[in-house]
Amino acid sequence: MTTSSQATSPRATSARTSAPPHLAIVLISLAMGGFAIGTTEFASMSLLPFFAADLHIDEPTAGHAISAYALGVVLGAPLIAVLGARFARRTQLLVLMIVFALGNALTALAPGFGWMIAARFLAGLPHGAYFGVAALVAASLVPQHRRSQAIGQVMLGLTCATIIGVPLANLIGQAVGWRASFGLVSVLALLTVLLCALFAPRDQAGRSDPLRELGALKSGRVWITLAIGAIGFGGMFAVYTYLATTLIEVTRVSPAVIPFFLAVFGVGATLGNLFVPRFADRALMPTAGVILLSSAVALLLFPLAAHDPWLLAADVFAIGTGVSLGAILQTRLMDVAGDAQALAAALNHSAFNTANALGPFLGGLAIREGLGWTSTGPVGAGLALMGFLIWIVAWRDSRAAPDEVAPGTWAAASGNAPKRPALPLGKG
Repeated sequence: MTTSSQATSPRATSARTSAPPHLAIVLISLAMGGFAIGTTEFASMSLLPFFAADLHIDEPTAGHAISAYALGVVLGAPLIAVLGARFARRTQLLVLMIVFALGNALTALAPGFGWMIAARFLAGLPHGAYFGVAALVAASLVPQHRRSQAIGQVMLGLTCATIIGVPLANLIGQAVGWRASFGLVSVLALLTVLLCALFAPRDQAGRSDPLRELGALKSGRVWITLAIGAIGFGGMFAVYTYLATTLIEVTRVSPAVIPFFLAVFGVGATLGNLFVPRFADRALMPTAGVILLSSAVALLLFPLAAHDPWLLAADVFAIGTGVSLGAILQTRLMDVAGDAQALAAALNHSAFNTANALGPFLGGLAIREGLGWTSTGPVGAGLALMGFLIWIVAWRDSRAAPDEVAPGTWAAASGNAPKRPALPLGKG
């Protein structure tokens, strides 16, 4: 990293010492948006039986609402990244969260299933773009060797949602009604708007342009990194989507215990995002390979653990740690995307939600073929192993040639190269 003469002057040093440590506040503000997004994304699956009954439709049909949200993410992430290339990132964060709040508020007020499908699609549109922009903002505020940790801290919002937000939304859905759960998400999104308005760093518009962002689509390294997530992440969703039913039908626990298992998954995801990126900052691609293999093992053990609540809790915890792959792939995309940082970062979440559609679809096929609720584990393990095979191709390629954006220069390509190891933010 380069250090400017101004940063090393006595006056600058004094100012930096007296400035409040705003970096943590910025990361918390960004993570709050992840908390809102994670709550609605994962809670929708556990609330499916409730809004299906209320809207007088069967559960397979109700599942189309989840697919509509995922479709919104897949389409919205690249589209908004390209269209928003000329706007300041702080502005994008605010607008994206306002649209997200609106989509969830309309979901809570939907008079029928058709309106709900439209509202879920609208709510999904800002999802990937928000995470992409938030990751770029967070990574631009720290040295190059701490990027994965900074991105992981933003993603902690999503994983903390699986500990607190999802079980809480499930409890509210059972006690008050599913509409109140989506109303809660809308309030969380508005809180994010307030926090980002107060603490997100101000930046200048016009750092990129649509044609430059579209350049990411020409990179084979971008596509292969996205493929790792789109396939490898699918295994986790294959199990998680049907976890509640598996607990009732196979493990034979009370529905009241389901939030506990959802929280255990969230604890695994949170600890994974907290600690795994530390290894990724030292060895990015090897860490990704280890996560894929460990996820395959945990998913393969799922049918064996499903008959015992405590063994299942341990296995669900292990499966949850695989969520940390998202922050690692985000960092990888920053290294290989060249000037198209915003689009590549957003596409990571399109890949994530492609996995969200692929895993449940294949898991549902296995269940409908009569293989049982626990068949989602082997299906998920197969997807994780397929992701690992794609990772091998990417790893060999990364060893054969240098990254398109060499370590230490990625931030310059994104227009946000930090001048010093730590930035006292708060004034724009």
